[in-house]
Amino acid sequence: MAAQSFKSHTKWDPLFHFVISPILLINVILAVRHAWVYPAYTTVVAVVLAIALFLLAFKVRLYSLKVQDRLIRLEERLRLQGQLAPEEIARLNESQLIGLRFAGDGEVAELARKSLAGNWTQKQIKAAIKTWRPDHFRV
Repeated sequence: MAAQSFKSHTKWDPLFHFVISPILLINVILAVRHAWVYPAYTTVVAVVLAIALFLLAFKVRLYSLKVQDRLIRLEERLRLQGQLAPEEIARLNESQLIGLRFAGDGEVAELARKSLAGNWTQKQIKAAIKTWRPDHFRV
């Protein structure tokens, strides 16, 4: 697998991003066009169903990303238990915990403290990482 870094860690799911989403978007566009040219109850229903199908695909994607974020929060809290006080771990927000997941074990505690002191965002934390810990199992 290719090495990850701040600039290359974005995960693209080819099937979702380049096949399913474009097909469903084209379906919505064609359904709207068809309803415009041939206005009828059935063509309007086709538009509504095309939009619902498009939204369903994105909602399913968002559900899996939310589950992944919950697991990352748990994993990072467990990883930080031996390095930070429980009060410090409790003060880290979801975004900060997710940002810390790419930090190597040697710098995660320092970055967590800096992010608490400076109220850093996920992007700021990721940009400050010196030893990147890749995550190839993301959704």
